[in-house]
Amino acid sequence: MRSLWNHRWLFLALLEREVRNRYVGSVGGWLWAIVHPLLLLGIYTMVFRTIFRVEIPQLGEHPFVAFVALALWPWLAFQEGVQRGVQAVQANSALVRKVSFPHELLVYAAVTATFVVQLAGYALVLTILALFAGGLSAMVLLIVPILALLFLLALACALFGSALQVFLRDFDQLLGPLFMVLFYATPVLYPLALLPGWLGDILAFNPLAQFIEPVRALALFGSWTPSTFALASWAATLLLFVLARGFFLRLSPHFEDFV
Repeated sequence: MRSLWNHRWLFLALLEREVRNRYVGSVGGWLWAIVHPLLLLGIYTMVFRTIFRVEIPQLGEHPFVAFVALALWPWLAFQEGVQRGVQAVQANSALVRKVSFPHELLVYAAVTATFVVQLAGYALVLTILALFAGGLSAMVLLIVPILALLFLLALACALFGSALQVFLRDFDQLLGPLFMVLFYATPVLYPLALLPGWLGDILAFNPLAQFIEPVRALALFGSWTPSTFALASWAATLLLFVLARGFFLRLSPHFEDFV
């Protein structure tokens, strides 16, 4: 960790480059970061409320659009953060071959840039929901540490995946189908309480559910009681990060020969 602190200015430079190259210097980057989540939100709202007319009694007076929006932005931050983090080392192969520095900084910069941009959009969404969509509970502030743990989980997955990507060049091709399945197995478009008991119990073991459900409950209803599995999932996130970083550091010295 001391080595990382000594390279903090390099991390900030890499982070600035990530934001500038992917978002600031590209119209497409801004469209992806801002318009894409809004389009998804509009499509899901139209499909589930207008076409299928899905009713969710647990919502009470809160609109469906608020229900989905509160979960959609954290999900997109996690998904895009992992995907960009997995590609970070290979995408910077020239830098890895020519300069000696902690390679993990590339992953941290890619994931952090994604979360910074997505969560900036999320803050705007929360503001709009608080003003025009029936209001939000003051307990919404408690979602900050939960989102911080979600960020740590994204880092862990990206560290593990980016190390594999160096040696298995098509590893990132598996992420698209994997995230598609994982999206519908995560309660973004529905609450777990709406599912039949056995199915809800199975999907509750999806660790991402332990980040999505409390964020929504705290923001909309102002209360959420953590289950034993939720606390275990959060603790496991810390352990997973340590293990993923150890795995990455073990393979990092060989990156120059394979990128």
